[in-house]
Amino acid sequence: MKTLVIGSGGREHALALALSRDPGVTEVHAAPGNPGIGQFATLHDVDPMNGPEVAALAQRIGADLVVVGPEAPLVAGVADALTAVGVACFGPSQAAAQLEGSKAFSKEVMAAAGVPTARAHTCSSSEEAAAALDEFGAPYVVKDDALAAGKGVVVTNDRDEALAHAAACGRVVIEEFLDGPEVSLFAVCDGERAYALQPAQDFKRIFDGGRGPNTGGMGSYTPLPWAQDDLAEQVLAAVVQPTLDEMARREMPYVGCLYVGLALTEAGPRVIEFNARFGDPDIQPVLAMLESPLGELLLAAAQGRLDEVAAPRFAQGAAVTVVLASAGYPESSSKGDVIVGVPDADLLPGIDVIHAGTAVTDAGDLVTAGGRVLAVRAVGADVVDARAQAYAAADLISFDGMQLRSDIAAEPLGVIEGASVLDG
Repeated sequence: MKTLVIGSGGREHALALALSRDPGVTEVHAAPGNPGIGQFATLHDVDPMNGPEVAALAQRIGADLVVVGPEAPLVAGVADALTAVGVACFGPSQAAAQLEGSKAFSKEVMAAAGVPTARAHTCSSSEEAAAALDEFGAPYVVKDDALAAGKGVVVTNDRDEALAHAAACGRVVIEEFLDGPEVSLFAVCDGERAYALQPAQDFKRIFDGGRGPNTGGMGSYTPLPWAQDDLAEQVLAAVVQPTLDEMARREMPYVGCLYVGLALTEAGPRVIEFNARFGDPDIQPVLAMLESPLGELLLAAAQGRLDEVAAPRFAQGAAVTVVLASAGYPESSSKGDVIVGVPDADLLPGIDVIHAGTAVTDAGDLVTAGGRVLAVRAVGADVVDARAQAYAAADLISFDGMQLRSDIAAEPLGVIEGASVLDG
């Protein structure tokens, strides 16, 4: 099987790496990819937002499966361009990707499907926003209705800050705060049915203890020893399947990954948000624990035949990912800082160094090229072991201004940050 991964971040590196280790995958390509992906895949300089260009590349290399990683190309209709030329694509259509592209649409679908979630109002004026904030009270949760690169949500006790964010966004969804630990659940969907992957937890804030501004994610781990054993089955039955049925009823069959961001409240699991793709970095440890072939699973979903393949299997043990971010992140990012130590860390047993925002200079130096630069992923006997290995490997890597949290997967598991109600 020839595969093509669209995107250039840590999620795409982790997906491409998992595909490269699948015995059923003969070739891995990426567009545009990054220096880490280029170590084991063929890179192509194609704009991931350009559907016709992506489709032409897939045809040119004879791709059997295209996996679209980021949300923006999906919302732009890249999956539609691929299916139009007969190429199997793991990723929802432009219409179905509205589940992430519009928070208001997502809430509408959840309501129609009877999905347990926070009460919410869609607001287009300062007066509407003020009324919604007063109805729900603090902590205030204000979400930009459109894509915002994982940074469109404000959770605050400051009413003026909440109103300012609403005014800056224009159209927003304001909802009640969901109190409880946050969990990421990924469902692989073929339009009619779904398989759940192993739950994970993502740490969103830049500083230890869940302090500071929201980021795209500073680390993650799986499994979650404190979560109920049947959580995935509960979410498939109460959330994913009703959503698939509702999307099919609307003639927008959902094919691809449906990310379910959950808060485990005292009243049970409640949906914080849907995303139309795998979360990053929370998918990274999940893929590390996956024992069954990834390529076969994603191809079956893309072709509408998940019933023909077995449910995904996961290894014993645990995996932990620690993100290394550049100076200034998340407000800005420092580019061009020389990175040292990656080969030493990558050679350690059970360690993968995942590239997200890196580049190679003409002189051959690996340098920073984004906010989240690298992720160090470790597999261990349990969470404590994997965590220790991840931080030991991260200690070998350095660049000017490097930022990392010291409490990823630390005790008390599951309650460090609570429900952050943030984009994944």
